[in-house]
Amino acid sequence: MAEPARQRDVIETAPAFTQADADRLNARFEGVDAGPMLAELFAEGSLGRVAVVSSFGTESAVLLHLVAKADPSVPVVFVDTMKMFDETLEYRDTLIDALGLENPSVVQPDPDVLAAKDDNGLRWSWDPDGCCEIRKVEPLARAKQGLDAWISGRKAFQSVTRQNLPRFEIEDGRLKINPLGDWDKQRLETYFEEHDLPRHPLEEQGYLSVGCAPCTSKVKPGEDPRAGRWRGWDKTECGIHSPNNPQNGDEGDLPPGYEPAF
Repeated sequence: MAEPARQRDVIETAPAFTQADADRLNARFEGVDAGPMLAELFAEGSLGRVAVVSSFGTESAVLLHLVAKADPSVPVVFVDTMKMFDETLEYRDTLIDALGLENPSVVQPDPDVLAAKDDNGLRWSWDPDGCCEIRKVEPLARAKQGLDAWISGRKAFQSVTRQNLPRFEIEDGRLKINPLGDWDKQRLETYFEEHDLPRHPLEEQGYLSVGCAPCTSKVKPGEDPRAGRWRGWDKTECGIHSPNNPQNGDEGDLPPGYEPAF
């Protein structure tokens, strides 16, 4: 996958959005479908520097299709933890090509941090929170530098920890948008069928939510769709959606000379 051109001389400014902005947007777009909402926001340019963060998981094609229809030039960021399924990497490339996404980018863990904190690559087996921190949370924090807003594929039905999910919220001074927050599984399935979207190759094997390979297992009938993530651990999120994560309020120590890839 070709890397997009890097924009230089990005200067961080004060947070562009407040909770009042999120409240106003939630009221403005109440009852408006996700597609028209995104098209209107992109067309008016009110989001500032915005990007989609996608895991290229089993349901990701729906949001990416909506974004591509509204504006295929909107950047799409994939956090490659370097522990992903090969099938996910293949699916990423398939969707980028099929949907005509014009500005995909990849961010990976800092190799120096991996050498210091996960030299044998097995931290997931004894400290999954720490593994997520260095392989997903910190890289995404770097990718979000210079952004005013970012778009997430979270949905309330996926887990009890995601209930009451607003479309617009404020996180680390940035506007976070959850266009599919109120979509249920049936609506997603209908959208897949109506638009003949490619499916993740692992889904038919029983992987209903796909993350890193070592920490993802098949979901049994009747289980929560995310039950296969970190099975056996008291853990339900990787950390990028946790408001109390220190990276969500502080970009942390970034590699010298780091430049966002979009």
